[in-house]
Amino acid sequence: MFDIGFSELLLVLVIGLIVLGPERLPVAVKTIAGWVRVLRSLAVNVQSELAKELKLQELQDSLKKMEAKADLQSLSPELKASMDELREAAESLKKSYQLTPEEAKELEEDETHFHSLESDPVPEQKLNQYREQVTEKKLEEISKKSTKQNTKQSPEKSNSEH
Repeated sequence: MFDIGFSELLLVLVIGLIVLGPERLPVAVKTIAGWVRVLRSLAVNVQSELAKELKLQELQDSLKKMEAKADLQSLSPELKASMDELREAAESLKKSYQLTPEEAKELEEDETHFHSLESDPVPEQKLNQYREQVTEKKLEEISKKSTKQNTKQSPEKSNSEH
């Protein structure tokens, strides 16, 4: 611990014998040994407390991670269903913006006509109107589905509460 060799320890004892004398030297050695024991025990206690705190912190962190995973996995079926509906709606909206081959052909014809006239903004307006109509239809379908599910679930909840 202190990295003291035998010769250095012997030198300290000789100096202590000269300074303290033969009567007080054994008492001083016992006192110093007691202090060293107390310091060692304090150091061991501090190390063990730190190790316990670190383990506790690691356990708390892993517990938080597991709780977060469990929360996501234990979502209610209703919430999962609504999340699935939202995903489907998003996919259908993406698909609605993708043109079918007939629509693409019609759009090309309109664009060629547009470029020939250079002043007729009709194809772009048609495309925007079509997109708006499809989007509105999809949103109406989703809102109808959600209201149907809410009306189905609300009587079940009220019956389960009674």
